[in-house]
Amino acid sequence: MILITGGLGFIGLHTAKRFLDAGEKVVLTHYRVRREPDFIKAEIGKSVFIEPLDVTSAHDAIDLARKHKVTGIVHLAVPGLNALSAAEDYRVNVTGWLNILEAGRLCDARRISLASSIAVYAGLPAGPFREDMLLPVNSGNATETFKKALEILGMHYASRTGMEVVSLRIGSPFGPLYHSLAAPSSRICHAAAKGVPVDFKGARGGAPHEEDEVGCFYVKDCATAIQLLQMANQLSHRVYNVGNDAPLNYREFADLVRKIVPGMQINLQEGQGPRNRPNAYMDNSRIREEVGYRPEYNPERAIAEYIDWLRKHPE
Repeated sequence: MILITGGLGFIGLHTAKRFLDAGEKVVLTHYRVRREPDFIKAEIGKSVFIEPLDVTSAHDAIDLARKHKVTGIVHLAVPGLNALSAAEDYRVNVTGWLNILEAGRLCDARRISLASSIAVYAGLPAGPFREDMLLPVNSGNATETFKKALEILGMHYASRTGMEVVSLRIGSPFGPLYHSLAAPSSRICHAAAKGVPVDFKGARGGAPHEEDEVGCFYVKDCATAIQLLQMANQLSHRVYNVGNDAPLNYREFADLVRKIVPGMQINLQEGQGPRNRPNAYMDNSRIREEVGYRPEYNPERAIAEYIDWLRKHPE
C-alpha cells in the first residue's frame, strides 16, 4: 500500500493511476479540494482509498499510515506558491515533512520519496542539470528554498534512522487536470483546444520568448518515473532528476501545436528572454540507467493528447 500525500492533486492523480496499473494499492490524501476523475472512480474503496490529511498534524499522519498498513510513501503535498505567510509556509513545509518521515519510520515504510523540483537548479547559469552539481545556498523563491532544504533534511533524517529517503527533482509537467494557466505551455494548449489565439495577458513574464526552453514534460511520463523509482528493488543514489528527454524551445513547441491545429495564432517574443539559460533542462541519465525509464510520449504525441483531452473536458 503506497501513501501518496497530495494524491488528489495534478501529479498525484496520474501517479495513483500509474501505481494501480502496476498492481499496487494506494491511499490518496487531500487537504481541502477533492476530485475524482473517471480513471480512478471505479477503484475507490477497492484499490484506491481517499483520506483527508493535514500534514502538520503528526498524530493524523501516523494514524493514517498505520490504518492502511502503508509500505511506502510518495510525498507530493505542498502549499500553494505564496499562498501562506512566511511563517506558515515554513511550518507546513518543514513540519509536514517531518511528520511524513516519522509516519514512515513508525510503519516501517520501505522507501519515502520526496517530490523535489527542477527549481533547485534555478541559481545555475547553464544546463544540462545533473544531480551531482553543486547548488547555491541563495534561493529566489519558496519552491527553490524549501525543496533544497527538505532534500537536506530528508537525507539527514535517513542517516540518523537508517530509512531510505530519495528526492525526485521533478521537471515542469503539463497535461490533463493541470489546474491553472501559469505555465505558458498549458495556456497555449488551452487556446488550441478552443481554436482561439493565445492570450498571454496575466501570464508570468507575458508571452514567452521563441528561443527559451519550454518544459514539455508530459504528466503521464512523470507519473511513470515516480512509480519506477518508488517501486525499484534497489536504488544507488538518493537524488534523481525526473524530466523529459526531448528539450525544445517555445518556437518548436508552437510549431508542433500548429501542426496539430493548423493556423493557430501564437504570438511569441523574438529571440531569448532576459533570464534565458543555455540548455536549461535536466539530464536524465541516472534514472534511465538505474530503472530503465524512457518517456512514452514524445512532445508531439503529448501535445496532441492534451489538446484532445481539453476538447473533451472544457474548462
